Amino acid sequence: MKTNLSAILLLLATSLLSGQAPFPNKDEIKQFTASKTCVVLEQDQFSSYNVFIKEAVKAYWTLTPYELIDVKEFNKRRRDPAYSFIVLTQTNYEKDKANTLYNFLNLLQGKDVAKLGELPEICAIPLSFAGEDDYEYNYKFGAILLFMQKHAKMISEDPSLTGRKYLKYYNKNVPEVRKKTILIKEDDLAPEIASMDKIKAIYPHKVEIVTEEEIVKSIQEKTSNTLILHKVGPREEKNTGLCFKMLIGTDDSDMYYYHQHKIGNSDPNGLLADDLKRLLK
Repeated sequence: MKTNLSAILLLLATSLLSGQAPFPNKDEIKQFTASKTCVVLEQDQFSSYNVFIKEAVKAYWTLTPYELIDVKEFNKRRRDPAYSFIVLTQTNYEKDKANTLYNFLNLLQGKDVAKLGELPEICAIPLSFAGEDDYEYNYKFGAILLFMQKHAKMISEDPSLTGRKYLKYYNKNVPEVRKKTILIKEDDLAPEIASMDKIKAIYPHKVEIVTEEEIVKSIQEKTSNTLILHKVGPREEKNTGLCFKMLIGTDDSDMYYYHQHKIGNSDPNGLLADDLKRLLK
C-alpha cells in the first residue's frame, strides 16, 4: 500500500481522526441500516488493498447491500444518505509528537454536508501502520468487517452507545476473556512476554502463539470461545508512536479488549505484560 492515498481520502482522514468526526444520531443510524454500502477502492490499479478488501467484503459483509466504487464516484455520492461507505484513510494524532501515520478502516454514513470530515462515523478501526505491507494485516479483514457490522447493529438498537470512546466500551467484556483461548502471532508480542513460559508466568489462562494461517482458519470456521489479537503499531525500528491492541471473538465477532499505549523504551511495540494483567481484573 502506498503511504500517499488520493487527495480526497487524505483530506477525509485528516478531518475524521483529528477528533472532529461527528457520531451518528438516531435518524442517521436508521439511514445507515437502510443504505447501500459503497466500498471505496484505491485509485492505484495495482493496489493489493483493493484485492484484499474485495475478497473480504464478498465473504463477510452481510449487513447491507454493497457496491464497489472508485474515489470519483465516492465524491459524487457522499452527500446522499441512501449510501454508506467503507473507506481506507490515513491519520495521525495531535498528541503524537512523532507525527506517526496510521491506516484506519472507516464505516461512514452519507450526508449532505460541505466537509468530508462531517460525515457521521458509524465505526473506525485502526488497521495498520502507514507504509506497512498489506500482507501484514489482510488476513484479519474478515474479523474486522464482522466486528464493524456487529457494532453497527448494536448502536442501531441503542444509539446512546456512540461517542469518542466507543471502542473502550467493549472492555466490559474483559471478565469473559479468561474463559476463552487467545490466538497471538509471536511478532505481536513485546519481548517481555515473547514466549509461552513468559506469558504463563503472568496469565495462567489459555493462550496460543500461532501462525497467520491458523488465525485465518479460526476466523473462517468461527472457532468457538476463541479470540484473535489485532495489534497495530509502527515498524520495529521506530520507537515512537502509538500501539493499538484489540481482542476480537471469532465465533461472535464481539470485541473483548481495547487498549492503546505510547511506545517507548519501557513500553515497546506489542502486547505488553501490563495488558495480560488487565485481562485478569
